[in-house]
Amino acid sequence: MDYKVIENRYVGEDMYYIKIAGDFDAKMGQFFMLRAWDNYPLLSRPISIYNIEEDGISFLYKVVGEGTKILSKLDKDDDINLQGPYGNGYEKVKGRVALVGGGVGIAPLYMVAQNIENCDCYLGFREEEIMIEDFEKVCKNVYTTVGDKFITDIINPKDYDYILTCGPTPMMKKIVDMTKGTDTKIQVSLENRMACGLGACLVCTCKTKSGNKKTCKDGPVFWGEDVIL
Repeated sequence: MDYKVIENRYVGEDMYYIKIAGDFDAKMGQFFMLRAWDNYPLLSRPISIYNIEEDGISFLYKVVGEGTKILSKLDKDDDINLQGPYGNGYEKVKGRVALVGGGVGIAPLYMVAQNIENCDCYLGFREEEIMIEDFEKVCKNVYTTVGDKFITDIINPKDYDYILTCGPTPMMKKIVDMTKGTDTKIQVSLENRMACGLGACLVCTCKTKSGNKKTCKDGPVFWGEDVIL
């Protein structure tokens, strides 16, 4: 379905914030397939939801290929096609909760932060902090790292009952490993390549302890103890 762009701006770290007009409803951690071109590239782009407001939906995306490059050129009132929401998102949890994001993996965590009270947030960046002001409005504490210091260096899983994370696979694997032998439960949102978003093409297959799963349909969020990173 076609919608209109409200705004599309560069925010740093090769990432853009785009807001699209319309009435939307989705769960935290779900994603939409975005498309603003006709025939090429062949596939739409799966982008996690950043936020849903009364006047529209927003996404945070990184320019990594031809599709996201086209998205970055969109202006106010340009047309864009959205299909979704797709996937299984984060389960809402209570207790001592930490959100851990790396790079563009911070995107789905903002909506999570608005739905879980008094959570702490740990955000890691390559060169510069982005969107920190948003997280500071909804999180109890916000901790960040930039450059050579990793976000996994400053979090102690034992301080939390639950950790909800999204980001580079090595980062999430490290956090899952850090929770082993503790009572801390972890949910991970995988960033596997996706083609259809519906579970039909098998491009996004991931390994779990109960066999192969489709990241787009069975995930993208899994319990850390179940997925094999």
